[in-house]
Formats: sequence, structure tokens, C-alpha cells
Amino acid sequence: MTLYVATSNPGKLRDFAVANTAHISIEPLPNLAAIAPPPEDEPTFEGNAIAKARYYSSHSPGLIVIADDSGLEVDALHGRPGVRSARFADDHNFHPATDKPLSTNERNNLYLISLLTGVPLTERSARYHCVLAAARNGHLLAIGHGAVEGEILTEPRGTGGFGYDPLFYLPSHQRTMAQIDLETKLSLSHRGRAFTALLAELSQHL
Repeated sequence: MTLYVATSNPGKLRDFAVANTAHISIEPLPNLAAIAPPPEDEPTFEGNAIAKARYYSSHSPGLIVIADDSGLEVDALHGRPGVRSARFADDHNFHPATDKPLSTNERNNLYLISLLTGVPLTERSARYHCVLAAARNGHLLAIGHGAVEGEILTEPRGTGGFGYDPLFYLPSHQRTMAQIDLETKLSLSHRGRAFTALLAELSQHL
């Protein structure tokens, strides 16, 4: 069995490869760049993952296509930023006055910090959540969820990773995602956990 991933992101492909204990074939979806991307306007990770898997598989007859959606959920913010994780600061036109230009990731982190001002550390639970969906010829075959639990700090720590990693603290490791080594991070991957769950469900339908 070969699974075709609807992404060209090397980080995502690496996560899938690490989680691939079944040693099935995983390939990037052929001609992905030639397929116009679908809108990602569903309110949940699951909705977006399913919509993308169905869409790309309908453009790739006979292939099993997997697609994902993922982001950060903060309990004190009722699950936000959620599906808007990558666009959090932009959605709210958050542009803090600084002496240097800020990247999107830096603005997202600063906006998250501002929203949690006054929230005690004991109430800053959060998780990285990923949903993967597999489809063939436009029909959904399986879904897999994966998450890694943590807490949101009041200031960033570490220079590794991306996104909210400098704020995402792992109590079990006493470090943020931006402070741990790549091997440890891959072992904690919410995307890898979702892939393992997807394979388990997919094997029951093929």
C-alpha cells in the first residue's frame, strides 16, 4: 500500500516517516503544485483535514491521499487559536510597536502572550492537535487524531522549532518545544501520533 501525502512540507513528511512503523510506502502527492488548493474554511481541524483529503483525492484517481490540519489549542482561550493558529495575529490586526520587523511567528507568539496576561501558570494548559484524513476518489476512508499536552509560558524560551514552540512548555521534559533536541521532538510529534492512529483505522477498511 502506498499513501500519498498532500503536502510538500519537508517537516511534515519527516514526521510521517518517523511514525511509519508499518513500513508502508509514503510519497508526496504527484503534481500537487498543479492542483489549485482548496479553501480551508472549516471551523475544526477535522473538517479541514477531511475536506482537503477528499478534494485532493478527487484530483488523483485511484490513489489513497492523506491530508492534515493542525494547530495550537489553549484551554484558557476556549481552544483558540485552533484552526487559525498560523494567522492568529493577522486575524486581529495585531502589529506591536517594536524596533525591528517581526516575523509572523513572533507576532503570533506576542499576541498569545498578551491574551494570557494575568492568567496564572496553573491555568495555562494547552495542546498541539493534529487531525489526519485519508480518502480515495473523493471518499473518506479513515481519520486519525494526535496531540501533545503542555503549558503556555509568559515569555519565549529556546531558538529551535517554529510557530508557538518557544512558548509551549513540556512539564515532563522541563523544557519548551524550542529547547528540546530534534529526536525528542519527533518522538512527541502530534502529527506522528495522528499518523499512527490513522494507519490503525485505515488497516480495518482496506
